[in-house]
Amino acid sequence: MEKKHQFNFTYFAVAMMAVLAIQYFFASTQTVEQLAYSEFLQKLRTGEIAEVVVMEHSIRGTYTNPSNGLEQFVTNRIEPGFAEELEKSGVKFSGRLENTLVRDILSWVVPVLIFFGLWMFFFRRIADRQGFGGMMNVGKSKAKVYVETETGVTFDDVAGVDEAKAELQEVVSFLTDKEKYGRLGARLPKGILLVGPPGTGKTLLARAVAGQARVPFYSISGSEFVEMFVGVGAARVRDLFEQARAASPCIIFIDELDALGKARSGVNFSGGHDEKEQTLNQLLAELDGFDPREGIVLLAATNRPEILDPALLRAGRFDRQVVVDRPDRIGRVAILKVHAKKIQLSDDADLEQIAGLTPGFTGADLANLVNEAAIVATRRNGEVVKLEDFTQAVERIVAGAEMTSRLLNPHEREVVAHHEMGHALAATNLPGTDPVHKVSIIPRSIGALGYTLQRPTEDRFLITTQELKNRITVLLAGRAAEDLVFGEISTGATDDLDKASDIARQMVTRFGMSEKLGQMVYDPQRQSYLGANIVGSHPREYSEASAREIDQAIRELLDDGYASAKTLLEKNRKDLDAGARLLLERETITPDDFPPLRPRSPAVQAAE
Repeated sequence: MEKKHQFNFTYFAVAMMAVLAIQYFFASTQTVEQLAYSEFLQKLRTGEIAEVVVMEHSIRGTYTNPSNGLEQFVTNRIEPGFAEELEKSGVKFSGRLENTLVRDILSWVVPVLIFFGLWMFFFRRIADRQGFGGMMNVGKSKAKVYVETETGVTFDDVAGVDEAKAELQEVVSFLTDKEKYGRLGARLPKGILLVGPPGTGKTLLARAVAGQARVPFYSISGSEFVEMFVGVGAARVRDLFEQARAASPCIIFIDELDALGKARSGVNFSGGHDEKEQTLNQLLAELDGFDPREGIVLLAATNRPEILDPALLRAGRFDRQVVVDRPDRIGRVAILKVHAKKIQLSDDADLEQIAGLTPGFTGADLANLVNEAAIVATRRNGEVVKLEDFTQAVERIVAGAEMTSRLLNPHEREVVAHHEMGHALAATNLPGTDPVHKVSIIPRSIGALGYTLQRPTEDRFLITTQELKNRITVLLAGRAAEDLVFGEISTGATDDLDKASDIARQMVTRFGMSEKLGQMVYDPQRQSYLGANIVGSHPREYSEASAREIDQAIRELLDDGYASAKTLLEKNRKDLDAGARLLLERETITPDDFPPLRPRSPAVQAAE
């Protein structure tokens, strides 16, 4: 092991103090005589003193003639009155010169040492957080190395993403059995990029690879490459791949790759992105430099593939892109089975029904749902977690917690009851809409004064024009009910209007469902797992005349939906009033409590 030589400030301070003390001792003893004060008075009277310098605590002077070979003397001052008394008594007396050298040195050395110690303490703490505990370790990689027993996750713990899991299982097999995959000339992929929305299990898949591959697994976040010092990121990339080559076969996992591999800009006047670009350039060079036959696989995860540099995504660097999307209903059931092993589940808790309540939920959402359901069961002192606990947990996640302390006046409660019953009746009577699961007028923490919970019967991947129009009608039915019953509208439909407007805009600009505007896409869909236009605003690619036609088409869709909702509720006015009265009485109802909300067959709906 290489011996480390470190500078010790304590030794330096002691040596400096010793040198000063020796110097002072020799300077004061070789040329100056230490004289008693009584002798000084005697010599003063006899005229042996030529010159005197009086100081605060001592007297220095020179002899008329040298005494004992010394021309100078020093004596301590004594109060004149006290000196006279001593002289009368005939006692030999003198003062002692107090040596304050050590005190003077310590008076400035000790504060410096304390300041230096505090500075080193806080600097080391900051340095440890930044990853350069020693200045010589600035360029060292901060990757965490895992082995099979450390992650605690295997492919058995991953569910709902079977296609992605199969591809990663192939990589693991490639590492463990090179001869089988190389007999026909196939080579190991250099890089595999996991892309998908947040919470779908990308990092969990990588940890499962660590638990399954039985090879060293280097895990690091993209943000850990870039620090305050220029060149640190590139040095850490080099060090990471050097460690991987020494430990091959192995797997490198870079989480949040977008922090490291963001697309380089063509113009950069400030120079602020030089460090990130150097780090990315070094990563590209390392990807080109290592041989797949060495057994090194690079895994990376991101939920923002649209901002990655194109040079990073070309073939030969990241050879595969594996989409880890939101699970379908079958996948949600599989994920719920994995998480349900950790709780006491009742016999009536059908995971198929729970999966039906959670369309669009990711794996992380489902894990949170199981935990919330267990909390609800614990709160009611239950022995097991029931289906009703899961239903309350879904409502808690989707609509927020119940705000029982928020009291509405009687008129507001009546308006909210008719509003929610308008949504429910429209959803029940229109084909292609999700059936109603529960209606409530209890205020929620997200600002909703009531809500209508719909439960889809199956996952849908294609939606027709009429089904989208029906969804707009359902969203606007709450306001239509207020207008029909009270002759005025309120601010309670803000969220409904937002959602309805978004559906209408997509029908016109993206789906080509407007007869006037034709089969043309005015707002192309850009790949983004964090929401639309997450990167920034995009220039409009159509004229002002087209923009006016788009606005008119959107308004026509919304007006038609509102008119349809009002017509539908006029036909079902009795059910609307009866349902509102029941809601005011019970605050929460289900289709079992109010039969007009029970789903009907498409044939019956078409006949009506």
